Parts: sequence; structure tokens; C-alpha cells
Amino acid sequence: MPHPEQRPGPTPVHYPVPLHHPTASAPLATTPPTGLPAVQSVQLPDGRIITGYALTPTTPAPAPAVRPVPAWAKTTALLAPTVGGGVAAAGIGLSYAAPGLIAMSQALWSAAALVAVAVIAVPTALRTGRRGGSGARTTTHITQHVTSTGLFGRASGTVNHR
Repeated sequence: MPHPEQRPGPTPVHYPVPLHHPTASAPLATTPPTGLPAVQSVQLPDGRIITGYALTPTTPAPAPAVRPVPAWAKTTALLAPTVGGGVAAAGIGLSYAAPGLIAMSQALWSAAALVAVAVIAVPTALRTGRRGGSGARTTTHITQHVTSTGLFGRASGTVNHR
């Protein structure tokens, strides 16, 4: 049975080697800056000159003055979760109460319809009942005749129904 093929190991990285090695280590020399303000050229010990941006120390910005947190912000921060929890609890309660609320709204609509029918039907039924079922309309006239003698006399009268 053949062995599975193995991957080759990592190859070593060869960095560029300078062509000449100085026998004595030369001190680092700095050349005058070019026209750009933060660019410097530096000569390395092996004789190469490298140009790059110089890191100039900058003064850190002064820290802003620390102000205390206002009381209203603390109160709001403490009440926000409470209010949110209350709204969530109300939503859960309404979701559980929804079937009962629907049944109550249907009962209220039925009660409103009953009241509307009563307001319209009861006077109509009473008016029809007084007529005696006939289409002729009858009216009753009531007259009164009251008499009295003297300022403090006893009053007497008659009532006529026609």
C-alpha cells in the first residue's frame, strides 16, 4: 500500500544580503532633510542610505476637563429599563388577554345594537299600540273649567274628556 503524498515543508526565506560588508561598524549618519518636513535619510552600518518619514514626537492634546454626570441623566438611565420592561409586560398581558378583549368588544357591539333597536322600536310599538291596530288616528281633547269666588274662596271645576 503506497504512503500518502506529503506536502513539502516551508522553504527558508533569504533576505537580500549586501554586496560588501564593512569591516568596522560605521556609526549611523543622518543626512540633511530633503524639502519635505518629516522626511529623513539615514545611512545604515552596511553603507546603504534609507530615506523615510521621521517620527516626530507630538505633544498630546490636553485632556478635557471631567464634568460630573447630571442628575437627570442618571435618573433617565435608571428609569429607561423599567419603562421598557413595563411596556414589554403590558404587551405580553395584552397578548394573553386578546381573546377575552375580542369577546368583550363583540358583546359591546351587541349591547349597542340592542340600545339602538330599543330607541327606535319601543316608541314605534307604543304608538302602534295606542292606535288599537286601526289606521284611523284618534285624538283626545281635555278641557278644564275652574271657578272661584272671592280672594280666598274655594275653587271648584270640571274636567271634560272628549
